[in-house]
Amino acid sequence: MKPLTISLIVFACVFGGALVGIVLRMILPERHFSPEANDVIKLGLGLITTMNALVLGLLISTAKSSYDAKRTQVAEMAADAILADRSLALYGSETRAARSALHELLSGILEQFQALRGDPPNNRSSEVTASATDFYQIVRKLSPHSDEQKALKAEVVRISLEVAQIRAAALTQQNSSIPVPFLVVLIFWLAILFIGFGLFAPPNLTVVAALFVCAVSVSAAIFMVIEMDEAFTGIMRVSGEPLSNALSVIDK
Repeated sequence: MKPLTISLIVFACVFGGALVGIVLRMILPERHFSPEANDVIKLGLGLITTMNALVLGLLISTAKSSYDAKRTQVAEMAADAILADRSLALYGSETRAARSALHELLSGILEQFQALRGDPPNNRSSEVTASATDFYQIVRKLSPHSDEQKALKAEVVRISLEVAQIRAAALTQQNSSIPVPFLVVLIFWLAILFIGFGLFAPPNLTVVAALFVCAVSVSAAIFMVIEMDEAFTGIMRVSGEPLSNALSVIDK
């Protein structure tokens, strides 16, 4: 489910809960709002508020950490590609085919990340995997004639394996890691909390407007959390600029 759809559902549940609370305040007999009853309700709302704050804080922290990790993965792939190209250049002229394969591999990875904005075709992933295999095999077939070339070959082999590992890790973490039941419980808590707000609020336009703004704010927070968790899609996706910059460096 798209982050925008989820945030709209959150808004409907939360703001709808506030309106339900206001309506209940208007139709329930006054004896339901005795000082003792109000104290109990406020204690319960305080508990739910604390749980919501803790859970939202945890979600935001986790999503931000996940977003930063994926952004670091892209930067590491770009840096590794540049380092591999420089190592191949130092190795000698016989690495021309390997450098060409590296260029093709990096171009494919960049196109694949750009395609994640929508629904990428499955064959694109297969093509990139084939390019990675070709590059690795070309490098493995190099026959070094000196200790320096042996060290450079070993370095490029290590980098190629590391790039493959980072790419696999990045692409297997495309979807949201937030469990749906966890999100459902959070929305339920928020709806109950806003029902409580409505119960103690006077039924006027100012209060309704304030609750509307609060509901929008909560929905926006959930939207940002899901967007950051799905770091390769959406409006807050990780930039592919490091890969583009690496490609331009390799082209020189």
